Amino acid sequence: MNPQKPQPSAAPAAATATAKSDPATATSNSSRKAWVKKTPVEVVLEQLDKQEQRVAEMRKELAREERELAKLQQARKVLEAQ
Repeated sequence: MNPQKPQPSAAPAAATATAKSDPATATSNSSRKAWVKKTPVEVVLEQLDKQEQRVAEMRKELAREERELAKLQQARKVLEAQ
């Protein structure tokens, strides 16, 4: 009962070869910026900014949808008048 050594497959070797040939991944490991830990206040402020951006985008989308609704309501009035 001798345990057999696992044979290396071609897939990991191919993945390694593509990772080495990709300059974006090769340079990103050596030239990464140091991680700076954020304070809880910074985290909350960042979340607040992201939420404000989402709300602003939703308001723009809502305005577009309301304009579309107004157009359709105008069309309904015209069709019902006939």
